[in-house]
Amino acid sequence: MEAAPCAVSRPPSSATAGYSQRSKRSFTVRASASSSSSHQTVTLLDYGAGNVRSVRNAIRHLGFNIRDVQKAEDIMSADRLVFPGVGAFGAAMEVLNQNGLGEALRMYIEKDKPFLGICLGLQLLFDSSEENGPVKGLGVIPGTVGRFDSTKGLAVPHIGWNALQPVKDSGILQGIEGQHVYFVHSYRALPSDDNKQWISSLCNYGENFVSSVSRGNVNAVQFHPEKSGAVGLSILRNFLRQSSSSGIKTLVPGKASKLAKRVIACLDVRANDKGDLVVTKGDQYDVRETTGENEVRNLGKPVELASQYYKDGADEVSFLNITGFRDFPLGDLPMLQVLRSASENVFVPLTVGGGIRDFTDANGRYYTSLEVASEYFRSGADKVSIGSDAVFAAEEYLCTEAKTGKTSIEQISRVYGNQAVVVSIDPRRVYIKSPDEVKFKSVRLTKPGPNGEEYAWYQCTVKGGREGRSIGAYELAKAVEQLGAGEILLNCIDCDGQGEGYDIELIKLVSDAVTIPVIASSGAGVVQHFSEVFEKTNASAALAAGIFHRNEVPIQSVKEHLLEKGVEVRTPPTEQTSQSNKPEMGPRRTVVVVQPA
Repeated sequence: MEAAPCAVSRPPSSATAGYSQRSKRSFTVRASASSSSSHQTVTLLDYGAGNVRSVRNAIRHLGFNIRDVQKAEDIMSADRLVFPGVGAFGAAMEVLNQNGLGEALRMYIEKDKPFLGICLGLQLLFDSSEENGPVKGLGVIPGTVGRFDSTKGLAVPHIGWNALQPVKDSGILQGIEGQHVYFVHSYRALPSDDNKQWISSLCNYGENFVSSVSRGNVNAVQFHPEKSGAVGLSILRNFLRQSSSSGIKTLVPGKASKLAKRVIACLDVRANDKGDLVVTKGDQYDVRETTGENEVRNLGKPVELASQYYKDGADEVSFLNITGFRDFPLGDLPMLQVLRSASENVFVPLTVGGGIRDFTDANGRYYTSLEVASEYFRSGADKVSIGSDAVFAAEEYLCTEAKTGKTSIEQISRVYGNQAVVVSIDPRRVYIKSPDEVKFKSVRLTKPGPNGEEYAWYQCTVKGGREGRSIGAYELAKAVEQLGAGEILLNCIDCDGQGEGYDIELIKLVSDAVTIPVIASSGAGVVQHFSEVFEKTNASAALAAGIFHRNEVPIQSVKEHLLEKGVEVRTPPTEQTSQSNKPEMGPRRTVVVVQPA
């Protein structure tokens, strides 16, 4: 998928329409040079959706070469098959069946040949799914895939680092006891008497669900090993080298027990006055220095900082392109290259925001937001963040009370799943004396306003905070959840760059109102601010920028403090364990990747 240009000129009428267009394309084979005909071949089945670049990069990182091929016969001739799946169950099955891949995949698995399914690659093995269904699956494992029940107080999608509960020995999972791995999904398979012989591990999120299966040489995992840091790389290596006992690596036992709170490093990226992309940080969204020549504040290079934050233990890295697109977003090649380069060495989720909306270029060519997002996904992003365009979509939805199917949120979530869509909200406080003064949801303040006001509502803004809109953060959050957003990044202009703590009233207001995860942002200055936001709100993650860029508060210090406060966080493996996950030396293997041209 990463090599194929996005050719959607209008939003597809359904999720399957988007995949059907891809399935009708021709395919090519790109073979990497191999120094020996005896090299082991691994086939990666890419049916045409989502960020497969991350899997490719993880495979390359482990010392394997890649060549691309697309035809059913290649599945049967594979020595080792990896199937990473994202998006909608029914759309994926339609593509597999149209291309003749579904039957070939069933036959391959029945022959007990080495197989690793990832995320949707696990779900498709089951009999059916309730996602836009029921829809028949491959029928390899008994059971129906259903949605998490958000009525029980769960935030859905299930996003973040959770702990595995091994129930039987599995070669590829050796050494993962007590480790966190990364999940991002809304649907899951439940254990039963009919499928218990398949289950190798469970995970708990409101209830126990199937997190991995293993039977003979067939393996599949609900989590994303390519986004699970050193732990995930160890699992991938164990699969790729499972024929050799020397290839099985173990990790130092961890203490993971449940879903961890995430600590996210955010990099505001923009071009400086010389045209170079730099990481910057502003005070209340002003990124220019107040002395000298008023130049853009330069805090480092984006790829280098992202790599460092990954090593420091950041659970996710978020890029926000704040340059602004004056003409055409797909022409922003430097930012796309930042993603491509960062994803080669950063094996945790990457989010990118900025300019994701419909465009018509100077020649009258129309590009959908889906097209723009697809380019980001192909370049290495796992999620896209939508800002101003989400505000306009929410305003229209609240006015008409009808979904058009054409908004950026709807287009992208329909094809890539709502877990791939983050809505970034940029509100500012508007102080009032009584809630009756406005039609928007307000909060009672712990500290009075400048004129003694006891209440405030949070006005949403667009264009980098420069323009206020007649919609509140509460109303916006509720609307975008209905439109298909899977996560909310909740900023606060008043707190941005102040270092005095997150806006607890705002975060509690929004995180209590929606059933999707909320990321707290803006205002962190000391480690105590992280524990405060997790103790007083339902935030699933906390994001910071300036304090990390300026080395004022290391990520490791944040996590050590949270552990002391009894907050579950992911602690990456020790240095000794990480060294065992370095690329293998010696002859390079070959990976065959199924990819549309």
